[in-house]
Amino acid sequence: MNQPLLECVPNFSEGRDTAIIKAIEEAIRSVEGVALLDVDSGRDTNRTVMTFVGRPEQVCEAAFRAIAQAAELIDMRRHQGAHPRIGATDVCPLVPVSSITMEEAVQWAHSLARRVGEELGIPVYLYEYAATAPHRRNLADIRAGEYEGLPQKILKPEWKPDYGPVQFNAKSGATVIGARNFLIAYNVNLNTTSLRRANAVAFDVREKGRVKRIGDPLTGQIVYDDKGNPVYEPGLLKSVKAIGWYIPEYGCAQVSMNLTNPDVCDIHEAYETVKMQAEKRGLRVTGSELVGLIPKSSLLKAGRFYLKLQKRSLGVPDEEIIRMAVRSMGLDALRPFEIEKKVIEYAVSASQRKSHLVQSSVRKFVYETASESPAPGGGSVAALCGALGAALGTMVANLSAHKRGWDDRWEHFSQWAEKGHLLLNELLNLVDEDTEAFNQLRKAFQMPQSNEQEKAARTQAIQEATEKAAQVPLQVMRLAQQGLDVCEAMAREGLPASVSDAGCGALALEAATLGAGLNVRINCQNLADKELAQALIQEATSLEQKVKQKSAEVLQIVYSKIGLI
Repeated sequence: MNQPLLECVPNFSEGRDTAIIKAIEEAIRSVEGVALLDVDSGRDTNRTVMTFVGRPEQVCEAAFRAIAQAAELIDMRRHQGAHPRIGATDVCPLVPVSSITMEEAVQWAHSLARRVGEELGIPVYLYEYAATAPHRRNLADIRAGEYEGLPQKILKPEWKPDYGPVQFNAKSGATVIGARNFLIAYNVNLNTTSLRRANAVAFDVREKGRVKRIGDPLTGQIVYDDKGNPVYEPGLLKSVKAIGWYIPEYGCAQVSMNLTNPDVCDIHEAYETVKMQAEKRGLRVTGSELVGLIPKSSLLKAGRFYLKLQKRSLGVPDEEIIRMAVRSMGLDALRPFEIEKKVIEYAVSASQRKSHLVQSSVRKFVYETASESPAPGGGSVAALCGALGAALGTMVANLSAHKRGWDDRWEHFSQWAEKGHLLLNELLNLVDEDTEAFNQLRKAFQMPQSNEQEKAARTQAIQEATEKAAQVPLQVMRLAQQGLDVCEAMAREGLPASVSDAGCGALALEAATLGAGLNVRINCQNLADKELAQALIQEATSLEQKVKQKSAEVLQIVYSKIGLI
């Protein structure tokens, strides 16, 4: 099972003093096992957003040290900035990333809040999933009145802090801690310096909308409900909070948004809606910026959206799809957009500094295979061979989708390319997984066996590792069979000039299947569960027969098209 991974995205009320920002960074880095992925400072907002991940106990320790450092170095009595804020550490959300539930994240939020309140003497409010009352769930409601209104607000019974002293901390203000889903902080640039016009667009799009008025939408009489509260006309986008602001550093106004649930509102939907509403008001969108990190899936959705508009194949590498999203939304308009730093999956992978075979050069992989080391071996090579076969089928599909005169068939070929690309990615993962299975087996054989308990644990570990060492190449065979469907379709329907590539792909997939089958059999010899071993070998034999037949059919198509038969 993967280790639980928690993300923390604290917002500090300092974006100008680099010494203070660096000191907070070092407080986070001082906790072993925590990876600081991103630091995003804004001079005019006078605010810094930091993103770090790790095991829950490590993340909460790093968050506490950062909050303590901010409390020591930031004096809210002198703070001025464009962004709403309530304290030195304005907000500190915990976000479950993997192998941890929201309920567990809530418990960690309470634990951190209690410690901040008791040890640092800072009033703490809990929000989102950690909120202790419905009116405290929304960050904007807690922050209403900001730091300047806190001395009076904190004394009201309905705004008593959840943890810490019930008194105003003039230097540090208050801190809001909570547990929430992944939030995308996203700003869209406008070709105006008008704060009023930026706000008008923000009110158009945000879920809360704008205050309802009778008559003129700007000066008309405000409509109130029976409790005396203003009535709002909902905006166009669900799960979106937005305000307008002017950033002198950029020389333009922005619509600043929080996409609180990317599954409800995608980033490209927010961009396109702002663009539409801006144009209605005589404004132009000139790009956008991402504050902090973003899930890979969000940029892939965006890139696919824009590729579809251009009737381009979607079966291209993820990085190319992401670059399409970056270009289409102008995410690099204000500064270079480095996907390895801004996409959370890439940033986490880089922070772990784990070496992967699939990330090495072709030369290095071949030389490593040829070395005295037993891994990578035949299993990894079979997986790579399968990935290359699927890649060739995918290439033909992409070329066919882009062929002049075949515009009415682009979507058909794109679907084949997507299937091929999915298969090649899964096969690439198995290149490393096969080597990891071998290493797991080697470690199992090295386990101590000085007593019966240790012997039993060693035997169990060997059997578990042996089964994995057989299951990985069997999965290579399953995927290779599916890859042949792509090569067959492209041999029949694809670009005639590339039919030989489809045939070469079929041969590579056949070789992958037969090579992986050898690995299944050699590992099944050592399985104590003979019934399982027999079932695995039977499936491998069946796959070999099917793949041989399909590969021969593909070659017949290829030979006929290039005049060999």
